[in-house]
Amino acid sequence: MSDNSVEDSFSSDHSCSNCSPSDKVDIQIKTDNKNLVLSGLPVQDEFAPNSICFGCGPSNKDGLQLKSYRSNGGLIAEFKCEEKHQAFPGVINGGIIGSLIDCHGNWTAAMAIMDKNDWEKPQCTVTAQYEIKLKRPTPLGIKLKLNSRVLALQEDRAEVIIELKADGKTCATGRGLFVAVKEGHPAYHRWH
Repeated sequence: MSDNSVEDSFSSDHSCSNCSPSDKVDIQIKTDNKNLVLSGLPVQDEFAPNSICFGCGPSNKDGLQLKSYRSNGGLIAEFKCEEKHQAFPGVINGGIIGSLIDCHGNWTAAMAIMDKNDWEKPQCTVTAQYEIKLKRPTPLGIKLKLNSRVLALQEDRAEVIIELKADGKTCATGRGLFVAVKEGHPAYHRWH
């Protein structure tokens, strides 16, 4: 991790001040051929099969177990909510949406940092800051689709945008700064 603190690196206009400025970026992610899956194995299963994370941990049987796949432009995922994920009848709880966006963004950053550093496996990343915008009620019973891409990238951090759609309509967007941690951080070994 660099000498800069996470708080200093994320300025008030929501762009990583240590990366390229991105305060005017349209959060809607275009869905052309970037949805092509590059690997058949979810990144969570490949790199963190023992993770207990509520949102994406493969070994957390009570969690959401989000499965994100590498694509040309970042990561993609599909998720089917259950009745227990509702805020009220027919509508998904905002906390569930936040967990999906956070985990998907975190893995997008981890993979981008891994690729930038030419590592064989990603270093564990943590969420330094993120926000979600709930654009419309997210309906139950429709497969949710998440798409993400990196806005700015350094050796140990990435700024990511995420879009969550249901039936082709954007229900929520997210933006976050995710940082790779070093040995000594409580999350350092959480994926291994």
